[in-house]
Amino acid sequence: MPTVLVVDDEPAVRESLRMLLKREYTVDTAESVDTALQAVTESVPDLILLDVVMPGRSGLDLLPELRELALEIPVVVLTATNTVAVAVEAMKLGAADFVTKPFELEALRLKVSQILERRVLEREVVRLRDEVRQRHRLGPMVGRSPAIQEVFRTIERLAKASATVLITGESGTGKELAARAIHDLSPRSGEPFVPVNCGAIPRDLIETELFGHEKGAFTGASEQRIGRFEAASGGTLFLDEIGELESSLQVKLLRALQERVIERVGSGAAIPIDVRVLAATNRDLEAEVAGGRFRSDLYYRVNVVPLVLPPLRARREDIELLAEAFLARAEPPESDSAARRTLSDSAHRALLEYGWPGNVRELENAIEHGVAMTDGDTIEVAQLPLSVRRSGQAEALREEWRRGDLDFEQLVASFESEILREALEREDWNQTRTASSLGITRRILKLKMDRFGIDAPS
Repeated sequence: MPTVLVVDDEPAVRESLRMLLKREYTVDTAESVDTALQAVTESVPDLILLDVVMPGRSGLDLLPELRELALEIPVVVLTATNTVAVAVEAMKLGAADFVTKPFELEALRLKVSQILERRVLEREVVRLRDEVRQRHRLGPMVGRSPAIQEVFRTIERLAKASATVLITGESGTGKELAARAIHDLSPRSGEPFVPVNCGAIPRDLIETELFGHEKGAFTGASEQRIGRFEAASGGTLFLDEIGELESSLQVKLLRALQERVIERVGSGAAIPIDVRVLAATNRDLEAEVAGGRFRSDLYYRVNVVPLVLPPLRARREDIELLAEAFLARAEPPESDSAARRTLSDSAHRALLEYGWPGNVRELENAIEHGVAMTDGDTIEVAQLPLSVRRSGQAEALREEWRRGDLDFEQLVASFESEILREALEREDWNQTRTASSLGITRRILKLKMDRFGIDAPS
């Protein structure tokens, strides 16, 4: 039942309002601003009926104090003096409405009902907005596209299980973020999350990195060291780029997963482990197995449950949402959020048009590049990386053609000129290699360069 706080110095008024409202609401009363402040700090009401003229402090003094306490309570002011001036002042201070004395009890009851109904609707709107916002985010992962929403649902299911998960997807799709989300939503979230990039550690160090070593196990092993398996005890070990492991390490990893024990380098003692393993790769492990480069028994052990992350080009609906998240992250902590940089319409179009071979990581880098290159509040196409700018320029040319500012021959010539320039830059302006890559002769390439006024840089 909603609570109404009646603040009035007259006992008869407090009692009449309590009798009027008690069937529908819990009614509390206070005889002054100070007692009202004490009441709201102990229990926040849903609405306040506030008299203005009271001994000591005016009822209007309560309004700014509620704001200082960050209490968004609707207040209906009861006034009989200087009605218009007091009502205007009350509304400026944040009152929801006012009623002049003497008031009709039924009219006041109806006003209270309407304000509280509106408050319930406002709270529901806030709740639904929060729910929608949360649906677009899972831990550090952001997206509203059907493809990423399905990934979110899968992650939530996998977090409740204990099975080994193989996360696959192109480079830059967020495989480590997905692994972290699984860990953070799992019963192991209070324990360590230990990531290991198997492709970034030298081959002669990867075994000791994973399993640890004893003192004197090899030259330079001056003390005992625990490996990543032991460091992740009770938590989650994330093996990124597992396809990079050489065959001897694959055997030892298989044993660890099957028997739940490891051995430190230089020791024959078996150490029990309690670790959930999540693995990731951007390789086609089935093809690696078929080619004899990855053990089939290890493949089936790590691929108990597969999680496939879509490339960014398959979830273009998320580009704008991701760009906004990266813009917020790229701003310095001391910056004013109200003055945060934004993307121009043409920059937005360029981001949507580009193919994103580097996926979400490339988009994040592009936004950081734009922030670094922009002095003003708006990031234009010119401040984005070259690859994205070209995409934006292509879209701009198409827009000119749609408006009729370019005819078809001019449009084709513009595209051809851009392709030639990009191919020449890629081959460091070597005309022979460029012609070969384009499937044309060097003579034709030179004719086209002359036609479009393309000159090699000095």
